[in-house]
Amino acid sequence: MKVLLDTNIIIHRESNRIVNYDIGQLYNWIDKLHLEKFVHPITVSEIENYKDIKTVETFSVKLESYNKIKRPLTFSETVQEVSDKIDVNENDINDTHLLNEIYEGRIDILITQDKKIHTKALLLDVSDKVFKIQSFLEKVTSENPELVGYNVLAVNKSDFEEIDIKNAFFDSFREDYDEFDSWFLKKFDNICYVCHSDDNLTAFLYIKVEEAGSESYAEITPNFSQKKRLKIGTLKVVSNGYKIGERFLKIVFDNAIQYKVEEIYVTVFNKRPEQGQLIEMLKNWGFIEHGIKTTKNGDEIVLTRNFNKSSPIDISNPKYTFPFFSRETGKYIIKIEPQYHTELFPDSINTREDATKYVDNEPHRNRIGKVYISHSKDRHLKSGDIIIIYRMGETSPKKYSSTVTSICIVEEVVDNLNSFDDFYSVCNRRTMISKDDLLNNWWNKYPRYKPFVIKFLFAHSFPTPKPTLNDLNQIGVIPDIMNMPRGFIKIDNSQFNNLVKFAYKRR
Repeated sequence: MKVLLDTNIIIHRESNRIVNYDIGQLYNWIDKLHLEKFVHPITVSEIENYKDIKTVETFSVKLESYNKIKRPLTFSETVQEVSDKIDVNENDINDTHLLNEIYEGRIDILITQDKKIHTKALLLDVSDKVFKIQSFLEKVTSENPELVGYNVLAVNKSDFEEIDIKNAFFDSFREDYDEFDSWFLKKFDNICYVCHSDDNLTAFLYIKVEEAGSESYAEITPNFSQKKRLKIGTLKVVSNGYKIGERFLKIVFDNAIQYKVEEIYVTVFNKRPEQGQLIEMLKNWGFIEHGIKTTKNGDEIVLTRNFNKSSPIDISNPKYTFPFFSRETGKYIIKIEPQYHTELFPDSINTREDATKYVDNEPHRNRIGKVYISHSKDRHLKSGDIIIIYRMGETSPKKYSSTVTSICIVEEVVDNLNSFDDFYSVCNRRTMISKDDLLNNWWNKYPRYKPFVIKFLFAHSFPTPKPTLNDLNQIGVIPDIMNMPRGFIKIDNSQFNNLVKFAYKRR
């Protein structure tokens, strides 16, 4: 399989100093899968036009390890139409030349962080062959679990003093902030969240609660009003295919709930690809640009996220107001077999299960977003609806071993899927079910009646002890003490409120 890498990825990879650790993971997987790395002549030309002769000479040697496209193809009428519509300068047109190799079928995969290229790929209907680094890593780790030769450890709490400040992971922070090392040392007794793979630090999070009136925010324009906030003080995640960034974001939201803040904010430079990826992820979860923070190190973008639970809920895009939900939407109980449950909901582990078996080293565990696959004729769930996860019991009597564990929010219902590829693309990385199992036991189970998929967001875990089926019988949520009804069980507001009150009053 032929993989074309855009110019910026090659430049970052072959430079004399490491500036993007994600690219190291990318090249490792390309080598593991024995994919052919290709470079476009436009990339060669752009590098040859560098003013620094030594840099040009160094890159010329390193480019010998790549396969080269010798003669670029001319644009077809369709590609030219897209170029005329989107491209505004020579660099944009050069990018379209890379994409053209995908469109014409000479190259199988293009990897690029460029947003315009992804926009053009969508217009040309080749977006399934054009990847960002993170999406490519997610694809290959899920499709090749036998080649994952390292263990990605769970996210752990640590004190600052337990973390090696000299680790190259922090070099980008040192480059951005002159005072980073002294700031880090002063935080020695503060808590941070970290993740490692192969003993290498791959993710770091520090958050801070700021009481109303405790900060001046003089460097921020426009200035903040006084309210209780959670500051994301430091956040960096190296892409590795395991969706750790989403896992860290869940930690941020959980702390925001615990400390009852009204707003979350972060200040971040937009100098490097990793920072651009962070900004994009935060915006996908409801953060908006507030303004600028002006410091001696330069101007940072200020992103804020309203966290006032009394604010209106965005039912059409639940990510924007996650983890809050509207009680005016539909509410359903859905059943999940025990072998699937804790793989998808490690935060809602049953007290009888061994937590050490469920290290957060799979994309479906780390993601806030999950999927539920069903052949039910009842397909009227919609965005913003609430679903309560019911873990089916393993031991008799089932009324005591079956429990409700989690509250989730429907993000989207995907029906009328035309092919297995469409079905797989919706499920991939949000479920533990293998590709073969998805094909044979789900897609082909009823040849004339295909499944549909509910994409949902894991929002809250019920406290331990979790309500059992017997409890649901006693409080009138499930009236029949002997049987659990089939399909989706719709409950009304009164039943939902009874369930929540019962679950939390026993803590």
